Amino acid sequence: MSERDERTTSTPRRPDRADQVEPATEAFVTHRNLLFTVAYEMLGSAADAEDVLQETWLRWAGVDLAGVREERAYLVRIVTRQALDRLRTLGRRKESYVGPWLPEPLLTAPDVAEDVELADSVSMAMLLVLETLQPIERAVFVLREVFDLDYDEIAEAVGKSPNAVRQIAYRARAHVAARRPRGTGSPAEHRAALQAFQRAVETGELQSLLDILAPDVVALSDGGGVKHALLRPVVGAGNVARLLAVGWWKRDAERSAELVQINGGPGLLIRLNGEIDGVVAVHVENGYVTGAYHVRNPEKLSRVERPTAVSR
Repeated sequence: MSERDERTTSTPRRPDRADQVEPATEAFVTHRNLLFTVAYEMLGSAADAEDVLQETWLRWAGVDLAGVREERAYLVRIVTRQALDRLRTLGRRKESYVGPWLPEPLLTAPDVAEDVELADSVSMAMLLVLETLQPIERAVFVLREVFDLDYDEIAEAVGKSPNAVRQIAYRARAHVAARRPRGTGSPAEHRAALQAFQRAVETGELQSLLDILAPDVVALSDGGGVKHALLRPVVGAGNVARLLAVGWWKRDAERSAELVQINGGPGLLIRLNGEIDGVVAVHVENGYVTGAYHVRNPEKLSRVERPTAVSR
């Protein structure tokens, strides 16, 4: 048997020696932000993405690095497979979720917004579109359209042939194109919209907000069955205005709204009596708010106090 055959068929060495552990750790740390972003875009959950990274590390630490040609591709392959397994589990959990399910919001650094493609890929609006894909379609779309992997690399990651991956990618692109928001407002338009929400939160003054709600605006809120939230989407400017008038936020509490960067774009961090109560993100098209996303589920608010690093 050749030396190459022995490498590929023998049991991987355990990571119990410094010459194996230190290079493995260095490679993992180098690509960690990328791996987290792949997992997060596939799952829409930072907590589950972190679990996937832990599983990825355990598998990576047991790999014989002498047989690895390209560390980044190998790590992306591991994280994709783990995320696919977790995505199927999440699908079952979402079936019994109370009310609308929204992605877990991330406080992001200002430089994320400078990478327009990355910011769009982690936005609430895009993550909700990705939720409509089948797990394998979501993996292929994310790896191809966001991270620009070639079809051979994606095929290894998802366990399909390159030709099959091309067909899946074509279907996924068409699916996303039909559902993704048409046009994205400028950062200035997003800030203006959030400032109008900010005034509504802090003063109850709604007119400036009513002026920028699109006629077909959709409002979603996620309390996870723990906090009061909408049980179904609210559609239409008039309905959303009435919703805000009667109180998306408690009127008998001291409330504040801080303008921050959420998922690569402007968002609001809402506090009631000094405690974090939720996050609001919006999607803006042609100067009007077409989507408003309000996350109150406490289990989804652990990543809004300190920035989370995402990268391509």
